[in-house]
Amino acid sequence: MDTRRLDLNLLVTLEALLIEQNVTRAAARLHLSQPAVSAQLGRLRAVFNDPLLIPAQRGMTPTAKALELLVPLRQALDQVRVAVTTHLNFEPATASLTVSIACTDYVQAALIKHIVVAMRREAPGVRIALRILDVPQLELQMTHGEVDLAVINMNGAPPALRSQHLYDEGYVLIGRRGHPSLRTDLSVDEFAQLEHVVVSLRGGGFSTSVDNALVARGQRRNVVLSASSFLPVPELVAQSDCVALVPSRLVEGRGEQLLWVDPPLPVEGFAIGMFWHERSDGHAGFRWVREFIALVADSRASMLNRVEPGSTESNSLAR
Repeated sequence: MDTRRLDLNLLVTLEALLIEQNVTRAAARLHLSQPAVSAQLGRLRAVFNDPLLIPAQRGMTPTAKALELLVPLRQALDQVRVAVTTHLNFEPATASLTVSIACTDYVQAALIKHIVVAMRREAPGVRIALRILDVPQLELQMTHGEVDLAVINMNGAPPALRSQHLYDEGYVLIGRRGHPSLRTDLSVDEFAQLEHVVVSLRGGGFSTSVDNALVARGQRRNVVLSASSFLPVPELVAQSDCVALVPSRLVEGRGEQLLWVDPPLPVEGFAIGMFWHERSDGHAGFRWVREFIALVADSRASMLNRVEPGSTESNSLAR
Protein backbone atom coordinates (compact mmCIF):
# COMPACT_ATOMS: atom_id res chain seq x y z
CA MET A 1 0.00 0.00 0.00
CA ASP A 2 1.22 3.48 -0.87
CA THR A 3 0.67 5.34 2.43
CA ARG A 4 1.18 8.69 0.67
CA ARG A 5 -2.33 8.23 -0.74
CA LEU A 6 -3.78 7.69 2.74
CA ASP A 7 -5.74 10.49 4.39
CA LEU A 8 -6.03 10.37 8.18
CA ASN A 9 -9.67 11.43 7.85
CA LEU A 10 -10.32 8.25 5.88
CA LEU A 11 -9.08 6.17 8.81
CA VAL A 12 -11.36 8.07 11.19
CA THR A 13 -14.27 7.33 8.85
CA LEU A 14 -13.30 3.65 8.64
CA GLU A 15 -13.23 3.44 12.44
CA ALA A 16 -16.72 4.94 12.66
CA LEU A 17 -18.06 2.61 9.95
CA LEU A 18 -16.61 -0.47 11.65
CA ILE A 19 -18.11 0.57 14.99
CA GLU A 20 -21.55 1.58 13.70
CA GLN A 21 -21.75 -0.89 10.76
CA ASN A 22 -24.18 1.55 9.22
CA VAL A 23 -23.41 4.45 6.86
CA THR A 24 -26.19 6.69 8.22
CA ARG A 25 -25.15 6.24 11.85
CA ALA A 26 -21.47 6.63 10.96
CA ALA A 27 -22.27 9.89 9.15
CA ALA A 28 -24.12 11.20 12.21
CA ARG A 29 -21.20 10.19 14.44
CA LEU A 30 -18.78 12.08 12.20
CA HIS A 31 -21.10 15.06 11.63
CA LEU A 32 -20.93 14.43 7.88
CA SER A 33 -23.55 13.81 5.22
CA GLN A 34 -24.42 10.25 4.20
CA PRO A 35 -23.20 10.78 0.59
CA ALA A 36 -19.84 12.10 1.92
CA VAL A 37 -19.33 8.99 4.07
CA SER A 38 -20.38 6.73 1.18
CA ALA A 39 -17.80 8.44 -1.04
CA GLN A 40 -15.11 7.96 1.61
CA LEU A 41 -16.04 4.30 1.92
CA GLY A 42 -15.49 3.96 -1.81
CA ARG A 43 -12.00 5.46 -1.44
CA LEU A 44 -11.23 3.16 1.48
CA ARG A 45 -12.21 0.10 -0.57
CA ALA A 46 -9.79 1.21 -3.26
CA VAL A 47 -6.97 1.83 -0.77
CA PHE A 48 -7.33 -1.54 0.98
CA ASN A 49 -8.44 -3.44 -2.13
CA ASP A 50 -11.27 -4.96 -0.11
CA PRO A 51 -15.04 -4.28 0.23
CA LEU A 52 -14.52 -3.76 3.99
CA LEU A 53 -18.29 -3.56 4.64
CA ILE A 54 -20.90 -5.66 2.86
CA PRO A 55 -24.61 -4.71 2.76
CA ALA A 56 -26.70 -6.87 5.09
CA GLN A 57 -30.36 -7.06 6.17
CA ARG A 58 -29.67 -4.59 8.99
CA GLY A 59 -26.86 -2.27 8.19
CA MET A 60 -23.55 -3.68 6.95
CA THR A 61 -21.32 -6.60 7.85
CA PRO A 62 -17.51 -6.16 8.14
CA THR A 63 -15.35 -8.39 5.98
CA ALA A 64 -12.57 -10.50 7.46
CA LYS A 65 -10.09 -7.85 6.37
CA ALA A 66 -12.10 -5.11 8.14
CA LEU A 67 -12.27 -7.11 11.36
CA GLU A 68 -8.51 -7.62 11.15
CA LEU A 69 -8.00 -3.85 10.84
CA LEU A 70 -10.30 -2.74 13.67
CA VAL A 71 -8.05 -3.29 16.73
CA PRO A 72 -4.78 -1.85 15.35
CA LEU A 73 -6.71 0.99 13.72
CA ARG A 74 -8.34 2.04 16.99
CA GLN A 75 -5.02 1.76 18.85
CA ALA A 76 -3.26 3.95 16.28
CA LEU A 77 -6.00 6.59 16.28
CA ASP A 78 -6.12 6.60 20.10
CA GLN A 79 -2.39 7.31 20.18
CA VAL A 80 -2.87 10.24 17.81
CA ARG A 81 -5.74 11.58 19.96
CA VAL A 82 -3.65 11.30 23.15
CA ALA A 83 -0.73 13.11 21.48
CA VAL A 84 -2.97 15.95 20.30
CA THR A 85 -4.83 16.21 23.61
CA THR A 86 -1.59 16.21 25.61
CA HIS A 87 -0.27 19.01 23.44
CA LEU A 88 -3.34 21.17 24.04
CA ASN A 89 -4.17 20.23 27.61
CA PHE A 90 -1.73 19.41 30.39
CA GLU A 91 -2.82 17.98 33.73
CA PRO A 92 0.30 18.15 35.94
CA ALA A 93 -0.99 15.72 38.55
CA THR A 94 -1.33 12.90 36.02
CA ALA A 95 0.75 13.83 32.97
CA SER A 96 4.10 12.34 31.97
CA LEU A 97 6.74 14.62 30.49
CA THR A 98 10.53 14.82 30.29
CA VAL A 99 12.09 18.29 30.21
CA SER A 100 15.74 18.82 29.34
CA ILE A 101 17.15 21.93 31.06
CA ALA A 102 20.57 23.44 30.34
CA CYS A 103 22.04 25.52 33.16
CA THR A 104 25.15 26.22 35.20
CA ASP A 105 25.93 24.53 38.50
CA TYR A 106 25.12 27.82 40.23
CA VAL A 107 21.56 27.74 38.82
CA GLN A 108 21.22 24.10 39.87
CA ALA A 109 22.11 25.01 43.45
CA ALA A 110 20.30 28.35 43.61
CA LEU A 111 17.03 27.50 41.86
CA ILE A 112 16.65 24.10 40.20
CA LYS A 113 16.86 22.14 43.46
CA HIS A 114 13.91 24.13 44.81
CA ILE A 115 11.98 23.63 41.57
CA VAL A 116 12.51 19.86 41.64
CA VAL A 117 11.29 19.56 45.23
CA ALA A 118 8.18 21.64 44.52
CA MET A 119 7.49 19.91 41.21
CA ARG A 120 7.55 16.44 42.78
CA ARG A 121 4.47 17.49 44.74
CA GLU A 122 2.62 19.16 41.86
CA ALA A 123 3.64 16.99 38.89
CA PRO A 124 5.17 13.65 39.92
CA GLY A 125 5.20 12.45 36.30
CA VAL A 126 7.45 15.27 35.09
CA ARG A 127 11.11 14.31 34.85
CA ILE A 128 13.93 16.86 34.57
CA ALA A 129 17.12 16.09 32.69
CA LEU A 130 19.88 18.57 33.53
CA ARG A 131 22.31 19.34 30.71
CA ILE A 132 25.71 21.04 30.74
CA LEU A 133 25.29 24.58 29.46
CA ASP A 134 26.97 25.29 26.13
CA VAL A 135 25.84 28.79 25.14
CA PRO A 136 27.42 28.79 21.62
CA GLN A 137 25.56 25.55 20.80
CA LEU A 138 22.37 26.30 22.72
CA GLU A 139 20.19 27.50 19.85
CA LEU A 140 21.20 24.53 17.68
CA GLN A 141 20.57 22.10 20.56
CA MET A 142 17.09 23.55 21.02
CA THR A 143 16.39 23.40 17.29
CA HIS A 144 17.24 19.67 17.32
CA GLY A 145 15.20 19.03 20.47
CA GLU A 146 18.23 18.15 22.59
CA VAL A 147 17.47 20.96 25.07
CA ASP A 148 13.96 22.19 25.90
CA LEU A 149 14.76 25.02 28.27
CA ALA A 150 17.78 27.00 29.46
CA VAL A 151 17.97 28.88 32.76
CA ILE A 152 20.98 31.15 32.39
CA ASN A 153 22.51 34.60 32.71
CA MET A 154 20.49 36.79 30.37
CA ASN A 155 23.59 38.66 29.25
CA GLY A 156 24.95 37.07 26.09
CA ALA A 157 22.14 34.54 25.54
CA PRO A 158 21.14 33.79 21.91
CA PRO A 159 18.84 36.64 20.80
CA ALA A 160 16.71 34.41 18.54
CA LEU A 161 15.34 32.42 21.50
CA ARG A 162 12.22 33.34 23.42
CA SER A 163 12.93 34.48 26.96
CA GLN A 164 11.49 35.46 30.33
CA HIS A 165 13.25 37.23 33.18
CA LEU A 166 13.25 35.24 36.44
CA TYR A 167 15.23 37.19 39.02
CA ASP A 168 18.14 39.54 39.63
CA GLU A 169 21.13 38.27 41.56
CA GLY A 170 23.71 40.19 43.56
CA TYR A 171 26.99 39.33 45.24
CA VAL A 172 27.82 39.09 48.93
CA LEU A 173 31.19 38.77 50.63
CA ILE A 174 31.36 35.56 52.65
CA GLY A 175 33.69 34.24 55.33
CA ARG A 176 33.54 31.73 58.13
CA ARG A 177 31.75 32.57 61.34
CA GLY A 178 34.36 33.88 63.73
CA HIS A 179 36.55 35.21 60.92
CA PRO A 180 38.98 37.64 62.60
CA SER A 181 38.69 40.39 59.97
CA LEU A 182 35.28 40.09 58.30
CA ARG A 183 32.71 42.67 59.41
CA THR A 184 29.99 44.85 57.93
CA ASP A 185 31.99 48.10 57.90
CA LEU A 186 35.06 46.91 55.96
CA SER A 187 37.02 49.58 54.10
CA VAL A 188 38.15 48.92 50.55
CA ASP A 189 41.76 48.67 51.77
CA GLU A 190 40.82 46.07 54.38
CA PHE A 191 38.78 44.19 51.78
CA ALA A 192 41.74 44.04 49.38
CA GLN A 193 44.08 42.67 52.05
CA LEU A 194 41.89 39.65 52.88
CA GLU A 195 42.73 36.26 51.35
CA HIS A 196 40.34 35.95 48.42
CA VAL A 197 38.97 33.02 46.45
CA VAL A 198 37.81 33.99 42.96
CA VAL A 199 35.82 31.99 40.43
CA SER A 200 37.00 31.72 36.84
CA LEU A 201 34.42 29.74 34.86
CA ARG A 202 36.93 29.18 32.07
CA GLY A 203 39.49 28.07 34.64
CA GLY A 204 42.78 29.51 35.82
CA GLY A 205 41.92 33.20 35.93
CA PHE A 206 42.94 35.29 38.95
CA SER A 207 41.37 38.58 37.89
CA THR A 208 37.72 39.63 37.61
CA SER A 209 35.87 42.89 37.05
CA VAL A 210 36.30 43.56 40.79
CA ASP A 211 40.08 43.50 40.35
CA ASN A 212 39.79 45.85 37.40
CA ALA A 213 37.87 48.28 39.62
CA LEU A 214 40.51 48.00 42.34
CA VAL A 215 43.34 48.61 39.87
CA ALA A 216 41.56 51.78 38.74
CA ARG A 217 41.74 52.91 42.38
CA GLY A 218 45.41 52.00 42.63
CA GLN A 219 44.73 48.89 44.74
CA ARG A 220 45.23 45.17 44.30
CA ARG A 221 43.35 42.26 45.82
CA ASN A 222 45.11 39.36 47.59
CA VAL A 223 43.83 36.43 45.51
CA VAL A 224 45.06 33.05 46.82
CA LEU A 225 42.85 30.62 44.88
CA SER A 226 41.06 30.49 41.53
CA ALA A 227 38.16 28.01 41.39
CA SER A 228 36.36 26.86 38.24
CA SER A 229 32.95 26.73 39.94
CA PHE A 230 31.07 28.54 42.68
CA LEU A 231 29.80 25.33 44.30
CA PRO A 232 32.86 24.35 46.39
CA VAL A 233 33.62 27.92 47.46
CA PRO A 234 31.28 28.23 50.49
CA GLU A 235 32.60 24.99 51.98
CA LEU A 236 36.21 26.01 51.39
CA VAL A 237 35.63 29.43 52.96
CA ALA A 238 33.85 27.87 55.95
CA GLN A 239 37.01 25.90 56.78
CA SER A 240 39.62 28.64 56.31
CA ASP A 241 40.29 32.33 56.71
CA CYS A 242 39.62 32.92 53.01
CA VAL A 243 36.76 35.09 51.83
CA ALA A 244 34.90 35.15 48.52
CA LEU A 245 32.39 37.15 46.56
CA VAL A 246 29.57 34.77 45.61
CA PRO A 247 25.98 35.08 44.36
CA SER A 248 23.79 35.59 47.41
CA ARG A 249 21.56 32.57 46.78
CA LEU A 250 24.50 30.21 47.22
CA VAL A 251 24.74 30.97 50.94
CA GLU A 252 21.08 30.45 51.76
CA GLY A 253 20.80 28.03 54.67
CA ARG A 254 24.49 28.30 55.64
CA GLY A 255 24.07 30.73 58.53
CA GLU A 256 25.60 28.34 61.06
CA GLN A 257 28.86 28.16 59.11
CA LEU A 258 29.13 31.45 57.27
CA LEU A 259 28.89 35.16 57.77
CA TRP A 260 28.12 37.35 54.76
CA VAL A 261 28.16 41.11 54.30
CA ASP A 262 27.78 43.62 51.50
CA PRO A 263 31.09 44.23 49.69
CA PRO A 264 32.65 47.65 50.39
CA LEU A 265 32.71 48.57 46.70
CA PRO A 266 30.06 48.18 43.98
CA VAL A 267 29.93 44.71 42.42
CA GLU A 268 27.72 44.35 39.37
CA GLY A 269 25.15 41.60 39.64
CA PHE A 270 23.36 39.73 36.88
CA ALA A 271 19.91 38.67 35.73
CA ILE A 272 18.80 35.05 35.39
CA GLY A 273 16.18 34.18 32.79
CA MET A 274 14.53 31.28 30.98
CA PHE A 275 15.14 30.71 27.29
CA TRP A 276 13.32 28.36 24.94
CA HIS A 277 12.86 27.70 21.23
CA GLU A 278 9.84 28.56 19.11
CA ARG A 279 9.20 24.86 18.53
CA SER A 280 8.15 24.30 22.16
CA ASP A 281 6.45 27.64 22.75
CA GLY A 282 2.90 26.37 22.20
CA HIS A 283 3.28 22.97 23.88
CA ALA A 284 0.98 22.89 26.91
CA GLY A 285 3.33 20.75 29.01
CA PHE A 286 6.41 22.87 28.41
CA ARG A 287 4.33 26.01 28.92
CA TRP A 288 3.18 24.70 32.31
CA VAL A 289 6.79 23.92 33.28
CA ARG A 290 7.89 27.44 32.34
CA GLU A 291 5.06 28.99 34.35
CA PHE A 292 5.88 26.75 37.31
CA ILE A 293 9.58 27.70 37.21
CA ALA A 294 8.68 31.39 37.04
CA LEU A 295 6.33 31.01 40.01
CA VAL A 296 8.97 29.25 42.14
CA ALA A 297 11.63 31.78 41.15
CA ASP A 298 9.35 34.68 42.07
CA SER A 299 8.46 33.08 45.39
CA ARG A 300 12.13 32.52 46.24
CA ALA A 301 13.02 36.08 45.25
CA SER A 302 10.25 37.51 47.43
CA MET A 303 11.40 35.51 50.43
CA LEU A 304 15.07 36.42 50.01
CA ASN A 305 14.34 40.10 49.42
CA ARG A 306 12.59 40.44 52.78
CA VAL A 307 15.96 40.57 54.58
CA GLU A 308 19.20 42.44 54.03
CA PRO A 309 22.64 40.78 53.66
CA GLY A 310 24.62 40.84 56.89
CA SER A 311 21.54 40.97 59.14
CA THR A 312 20.97 38.34 61.81
CA GLU A 313 17.89 37.10 60.00
CA SER A 314 19.72 36.92 56.67
CA ASN A 315 22.65 35.00 58.11
CA SER A 316 20.34 32.47 59.72
CA LEU A 317 17.90 32.19 56.83
CA ALA A 318 16.61 28.64 56.30
CA ARG A 319 18.77 27.10 59.04
